[in-house]
Amino acid sequence: MSRAAHDPDSPHALIDTLPLAGIRVIELGNFIAAPTAGRLLADFGAEVIKIERPRTGDELRNWRLFAGDTSMLYRTINRNKKSIELDLRTGDGRATVLELVSCSDVLIENFRPGTLDKWGLTAQALTDVNPELVVARVSAFGQTGPLAHRPGFAAVAEAFGGMRELVGESDRPPSRVGVSIGDSIAGLYAAFGVVMSLLDRARRGNNGLRPWTPMERHIDVALHEAVFSVMESLVPDYSAHGVLRERTGGRMQGIAPSNAYVCGSGDSVVIAGNGDSIFGRYMEAIGRSDLRDDPGLATNAGRWARRDELDQAIESWTSKYPRDEVLSVLEAAGVPAGPIHTAKDIVVDEQFAARDMVQTLPVDVAGETRQVAFPGIVPVLDQRSVPVSHPGPDLGEHTHEIVSELLARPCNCRACLEAMAELGNGAEQDADAGGTPVL
Repeated sequence: MSRAAHDPDSPHALIDTLPLAGIRVIELGNFIAAPTAGRLLADFGAEVIKIERPRTGDELRNWRLFAGDTSMLYRTINRNKKSIELDLRTGDGRATVLELVSCSDVLIENFRPGTLDKWGLTAQALTDVNPELVVARVSAFGQTGPLAHRPGFAAVAEAFGGMRELVGESDRPPSRVGVSIGDSIAGLYAAFGVVMSLLDRARRGNNGLRPWTPMERHIDVALHEAVFSVMESLVPDYSAHGVLRERTGGRMQGIAPSNAYVCGSGDSVVIAGNGDSIFGRYMEAIGRSDLRDDPGLATNAGRWARRDELDQAIESWTSKYPRDEVLSVLEAAGVPAGPIHTAKDIVVDEQFAARDMVQTLPVDVAGETRQVAFPGIVPVLDQRSVPVSHPGPDLGEHTHEIVSELLARPCNCRACLEAMAELGNGAEQDADAGGTPVL
């Protein structure tokens, strides 16, 4: 396990040393895609203020919830952020958003197109309070086009963008990757778009040009397009050759031998021996010099044509030895191979630990503080992952700080109202009448 993420001796411990220090981001996002973009910006120093609906907050708080009131999924996706409760259906809530926007650099949102406009948070309204604001919008099908109005999750986007058709075995219905990969890809693109736009804003300013306003330009990330963008030559292969790619299970179409193989110990390894020079070393390592010297297997095209024969030969070898011995032999031969890790494997793996890719943080779990392992921050800077400052916050944890300190006005958040009620000044009645929080 890695050192604690908040190590005071770490050169990364000071937030102002990170590349995005000084950038303030307002996140109007639920679920995974837009919050992933916010997480990436927060990881590298941006102050990300996550606005959540009163009482329930981001629905991700309840996804894969095993104990307590906040899931580890929420804690992971929303690390390093601040949480404030605001009701965007009220005039006061919307006015507070605009006030926050006026002193921020970026707004990220993932509502269905047109939702913010209905609430009065139009591009013109954003421009009026902050003409230099960078706006990133994430939606199922983008802000334009015949499907723009449709709602959608990553599951739909992964199917629409071509990914789902390629996942699974050819004799079974399409399967799904075990994580919300479409959301994560969209979040990466949104974060890239934000950084790109911040650079463009600075460049234009340095050249005496006015930055783009939210009325003139925004970052428009569609989930299905984010998925489509990583589908490699799916469409070009069809367009040029009439080839429709098919599901190939653990293989990758047109590449061989590359697959997962069962070892004698019952677990499996992934071996990617598809390079021409690698293949020769690979076959020699498993005692199949006849396959090494076969001219029909000298190129990838020939190996793909005989992929079943190769996979049978490889697994007949791996099945005789325990996993560690299989990996040791292949490493000595310079053949890319690795174990299929579970979470239990990852948290004790030396490679993850060497680069601080597993970091422990104290987390309240159903009233008990536990040391919980979280993924580190990618990419690595200065040879080690940047320390995670804190996991995803409790609902409204920073409402008082943001309203009282950043906006410099009296705070009517839930905690303040409860404190006032305890003092017997009648604030309890105000809270009942106005809802929680009163913003």
